[in-house]
Amino acid sequence: MIWNKKKLVTHNGSFHADDLFATAFLALYFKGKIKIIRTRDSKKIAKGDIVYDLGGIYDAQKNKFDHHQQGGAGKRENGIEYSSFGLVWKQFGLEFCDNDLEVWKIIDDKIVAPIDAIDNGIDIIKPIFDGVIPYDLEQAFLVYSPTWEENNINIDKIFKKQVKMIKVLLEREINVAKSEARGKKIILDYFKNSSDKRIIISETSFPRYLFQKVLSELTEPIYFICPSGHSEKLWKVESIHKNSYTMDGRKLFPESWRGYFGSDQKQKEIIGISDITFCHRNGFLTISKSKEGAIKLAQIAVESN
Repeated sequence: MIWNKKKLVTHNGSFHADDLFATAFLALYFKGKIKIIRTRDSKKIAKGDIVYDLGGIYDAQKNKFDHHQQGGAGKRENGIEYSSFGLVWKQFGLEFCDNDLEVWKIIDDKIVAPIDAIDNGIDIIKPIFDGVIPYDLEQAFLVYSPTWEENNINIDKIFKKQVKMIKVLLEREINVAKSEARGKKIILDYFKNSSDKRIIISETSFPRYLFQKVLSELTEPIYFICPSGHSEKLWKVESIHKNSYTMDGRKLFPESWRGYFGSDQKQKEIIGISDITFCHRNGFLTISKSKEGAIKLAQIAVESN
């Protein structure tokens, strides 16, 4: 019933990532029992249950979440200022993540803080290649904003449609974050129990982004071994990144191994492992038919010049 719905009040007109994502998250938090009101009418604002990205007030106890006022609405320890999305995530996000601080922080680092930074005019990346920058997450939704040639399009209708799409994304990202937190613990356990901290062996297949994120923050690991995840039983060995901000490996596989596809007998003899099936031409990945072969590849590589 309409009187049981929370009135979410944000500004009308052009929308940005912070008000879009804040609305989508609040829709998840209140389980869809919401009424979205886009306005600048002070009387309507005063009647809102949650007011964000307008009003000139940040008062979490009164559910007022603006950041445009003089002095802003605070900043994180890393210096990134809060936008409306960050403020509502700060207020309601931890509870929504079942009070799991690690899951909350994964989402804050990955999605919320970057959106806050952009909305506050803070640069968080430096292009390496002239004219080439990443396609930011929010662009996938802001692209539906009316162009200068589409003045007659119903922008409120577009806003609500994008909110529905972002709800699906956020729910998925939070579930992935929960899985990531569980996976991180398992990977760290493998590290702690490893006799050689340079070579970490896992019985579980993990996606690259996860084990690289975890192990690149440690100084000892050089290679990570785990099942490849393919339908047939294969094992992969991958070079750990120098840190979490680069794709450069700490130690690549020898030049003589690179580009091997399992058909060059002479190259296989140079490598010295009979069940190797592949070595990436850029030297960061090898694949073997057995766990034992993968371990031997890592042991040879870690001692190589």
